[in-house]
Amino acid sequence: MAARSTSELAKALIINTATNVSLPVMFNPEELKLEQGNTFAEVGIPGLDAPPVQYVRGKGRVLTMDLFFDTYGARTADGGVVDVRSATLPIVALLDKQPGTFAPPVLVFSMGPFQLQCVLVEAGQRFTMFARDGTPVRATLSVRFQEFVRVDVEVRRGLFFGSPTVSAVATAAVGAARDVLSGSSTVHFTIAGDTLSGLAAAFLGDPALWRDIARANDLDDPFDLPPGRPLVIPVPGVGRRR
Repeated sequence: MAARSTSELAKALIINTATNVSLPVMFNPEELKLEQGNTFAEVGIPGLDAPPVQYVRGKGRVLTMDLFFDTYGARTADGGVVDVRSATLPIVALLDKQPGTFAPPVLVFSMGPFQLQCVLVEAGQRFTMFARDGTPVRATLSVRFQEFVRVDVEVRRGLFFGSPTVSAVATAAVGAARDVLSGSSTVHFTIAGDTLSGLAAAFLGDPALWRDIARANDLDDPFDLPPGRPLVIPVPGVGRRR
């Protein structure tokens, strides 16, 4: 087989990793926009002109682009007009949930050396030309992909098993979610700078009720509130010691 010419255009592909089906785009995008960043939380310290910030986590990369489709000159076997949606809808369908996972498929966007494992989060179709019978024959598809990062977490009987950090946070979240579903409380995931008195003021209307939150979460140290910890916020007045 002849070697591929180095001057040959690298075709952009959207690969469905669940089915191994590759969807080539009709025309390569003119530009790719790739965004990435970090999440920081402000640490509230009274008296400072500007609060210090604390690193919380990284953000997944976001890839956006416009894909162009044109079937104006194409004809079906019987000489009819080719609907441009026959090319756009297979990509839009990547938003649909899969029967086995109940979630959209994990994808790989590939164009030459650039590759990103991702999921499709948005797809907007804009039709700009129509045949005499109203059939759309030209369209621009604006798509947004979110980077997908696999985390090895196993769920057994409501408990999460994975890395120690993931397991501790997720297992605590399961118990907190159970309280929410019973209608007896709400859950707040802490950020840097949170205090029990501040949360009591925000959720219960009185900073002096911080002990209610401490008791509901079995807190030995009310000042130990690492970011990302789920806290059950009890219903005001329920279970309070007299």
